[in-house]
Amino acid sequence: MHESQLRLSRSEAVGLVRGLFPSVAEPEVTAVDSAGTVNYLYRVGTGCAARFPMQGGDAVEVRAVLLAEHAAMRDFAEVSTVPSPLPVAIGEPSGEYPLPWSVQTWIDGEIATPASVASSTSFAVDLAALIASLRRADTKGRSFSGEGRGGDLAAHDGWIGHCLQQSEGLLPVDRLRRAWTSLRSLPRHGDDVMSHKDLIPGNMILRDGRLAGILDTGGFGSADPALDLVAAWHMLDARRRNILRINLAIGDLEWRRGAAWAYEQAIGLVWYYADSNPTMSALGRSTLNRLLTDPTLSL
Repeated sequence: MHESQLRLSRSEAVGLVRGLFPSVAEPEVTAVDSAGTVNYLYRVGTGCAARFPMQGGDAVEVRAVLLAEHAAMRDFAEVSTVPSPLPVAIGEPSGEYPLPWSVQTWIDGEIATPASVASSTSFAVDLAALIASLRRADTKGRSFSGEGRGGDLAAHDGWIGHCLQQSEGLLPVDRLRRAWTSLRSLPRHGDDVMSHKDLIPGNMILRDGRLAGILDTGGFGSADPALDLVAAWHMLDARRRNILRINLAIGDLEWRRGAAWAYEQAIGLVWYYADSNPTMSALGRSTLNRLLTDPTLSL
């Protein structure tokens, strides 16, 4: 999926896991079929998951990132309304794989898709309860780090322009360009709140059509209060989006900023993953379609 992507075979993953946990038998280390774009994922027994970064970097820096993610995972678990992974260990690099890697607890359930709970009122209510709980968490004086989504919308103009250029022939680029023009300058009001920062279907675990777990919580941190609203367009139909909005008491400006962040996340998925990760490409396409057809936005 990525130009600098590291290779990791199952035999290498098994060797690394068994080096950290000698009592684990070889058949207990199984590759997980995932649409993830950051880590290779292996299940370890029934209770753990091993995550190996896909892209290279300095081992010391990667270790620092993993330690920060583990701290964020603990913070998230304390305020989440549903189970989320907890850190277990950090594995060492080897001759075959050059980076530290992490082990965390496994959350059972079904991975959501953009359509699987789109018409579920129960799920919309569950999602609203989660976002409300995250918003109430103490920021402990932290503010947006300046990296990624969650700060100034206009700071993403360069990326949006590049994505629109790459999307010629794949998406209605002229209309999407006009949509970004109307979204990019929306003013920001209110202080940062704690945010998951990546509430996409692949990070949500379902059980019997209800929200049963949240994955990839290592980015938990302070950001624009509108950021976690991206889930509305990633996962819900118009009626269920309105239920989410009512339950969170979201005003027009914040709602439109949430749409802007959903746009910023989705616009890069379609073209970038068109061949290498069709699941992620399809997510971008479905989210953009929901944004363009949302009567509350008039894009």
